[in-house]
Amino acid sequence: MAVAAVVPLFGPSAVLEDTGEARVPGTEGITFLRTVLFGALCVQLGEVFVARVAARVPGARDGAAPARWGCWAAVAGCAAALGLAAFVAGGNLVPHQLSDLDVGGLSGTRDGRLALIEVNAFVVAALCARSRRPDSAVLPLAAVIVAEALRAHPPAEDTPLIGSGLTLVHLTCAALWAGGLLYALRTVRTLRTRAPEAGVAVLTRYARAAALLFAAITATGIVSTLRRMPPGTVTDQLTETAYGRTLLAKVLLVTVVAVLALLARRRLGRSPKGRTAAAYAPARVEVVVLALVVAVSALLTVVPLPIRW
Repeated sequence: MAVAAVVPLFGPSAVLEDTGEARVPGTEGITFLRTVLFGALCVQLGEVFVARVAARVPGARDGAAPARWGCWAAVAGCAAALGLAAFVAGGNLVPHQLSDLDVGGLSGTRDGRLALIEVNAFVVAALCARSRRPDSAVLPLAAVIVAEALRAHPPAEDTPLIGSGLTLVHLTCAALWAGGLLYALRTVRTLRTRAPEAGVAVLTRYARAAALLFAAITATGIVSTLRRMPPGTVTDQLTETAYGRTLLAKVLLVTVVAVLALLARRRLGRSPKGRTAAAYAPARVEVVVLALVVAVSALLTVVPLPIRW
């Protein structure tokens, strides 16, 4: 996440340079908060996903599972959601003092209600993570994803429900992919001395699911892009608008991730039984690049939307 923090600091200025587009007040801070929110969602949802995958691997059940970070992730997500709610309460302006906030008015606006849903959902997710059934955090996390999908496509947009549906699938698959890989690698590391073959099985099963997740991410991403930027304008807007430049950076990073994933999977298939060292190195780099993808995705939600020429 330290690497991903570079994006909120320098990303907005880089993508907005010479575009003539207006900068949203507090772009850097909002990008940082959304990066934390997306990261928290990935970590907790990925843990639930891979923990269930590992539960079906006999050897993995006999070994010690890695400590879960879900509760801390939910706390971080709640803090980020509170920061974003404060921005909405300030009239979508950066609040400089408490009197600038209209907290009571949050429930009176669509964006305010969605912000409150996210705050409360992360609170419940943290409580679930500390309970005897941490996997029950799926429900409040689903509420966060739904709120994000609705927030990204306001009613004034053409066919907002279609856009929200695409974002719902895209964000869910991305969180499972990124967060799942992190927990899968932590599981492999925990099992490497006690049950290395089980670690290989967990990583292999995750890789199979990740291929399907990647296909869904790609499909929904392409359709969403064409909804934002008609085919005839894509080439120009990818270089001349902040949204297009950010999207181009995301596509390039995802391409790098895909290459690393293929390399890791190829090495995993060729490694001796019970050996994951060959696949572990590219997979670790993949996690770092995915953190950058999360940050760039957060920036994509903050920059001005492209003009439909």
